[in-house]
Amino acid sequence: MAALQVHQFPCLGDNYGYLVHDPEAGLTASIDSPDAEAITRALAERDWQLDYILNTHHHADHAGGNLALKAATGCRIIGARADADRIPGMDVLVGEGDSFALGRHTARIIETPGHTRGHICYLFEADRAAFVGDTLFSMGCGRLFEGTPAQMWTSLQKLMQLPDNTRIYCAHEYTQSNGRFALTMEPDNPALQARMREVAALRAASQPTVPSTLGAEKATNPFLRPASTELRATLGLAAATDTEVFAETRRRKDQF
Repeated sequence: MAALQVHQFPCLGDNYGYLVHDPEAGLTASIDSPDAEAITRALAERDWQLDYILNTHHHADHAGGNLALKAATGCRIIGARADADRIPGMDVLVGEGDSFALGRHTARIIETPGHTRGHICYLFEADRAAFVGDTLFSMGCGRLFEGTPAQMWTSLQKLMQLPDNTRIYCAHEYTQSNGRFALTMEPDNPALQARMREVAALRAASQPTVPSTLGAEKATNPFLRPASTELRATLGLAAATDTEVFAETRRRKDQF
């Protein structure tokens, strides 16, 4: 079976658009619809036709291009059952444990409430590719606009169970600023120090820092590291629960 092709491109300042393509079936899906014009250009560059939009959540920088792209291409829109009233143009409603087939490539749906109440991620397990929207960022996580710290920590734990070599395709280029915050939490973390050097070199060359891998995130992302002794010492929460450590880390990031 031919590998799933992923075409990544910047849009809207700090968003990433993603087209995923099954070359054997000739089918293409856009992960979210942040910018209809940018997606249309990317499709033309690859000579691909848009068949599906896979929405992660309802925010305008993720679903704002749905109706324009559907009108132009006739694509079908897949999104969370929990957001049936908020994602425009949905044709197929999905939830935890459901799957979506793009030709011979299948994505498992993982519900990850926290950033929004209906957020979902798409995991192409055989291709080791997870499209995580705004749940997990490179060295960060999404703000808790609609969920609680406990919900978000539960969602992140679901993603942490994936293999370490899973590629994490998040929706924004926030890595460098996230890393600066991470260093205030774990200044003596050698993996974090090394990763920040890599990130600085990539950004100096105008290269993306995304995708990362789950293994890299588990070693450097403070939101996945409530068990870290150094992080707990920084927060003054040596005896707290993981959920309490996560909540305080998120609170400090909101004020950073």
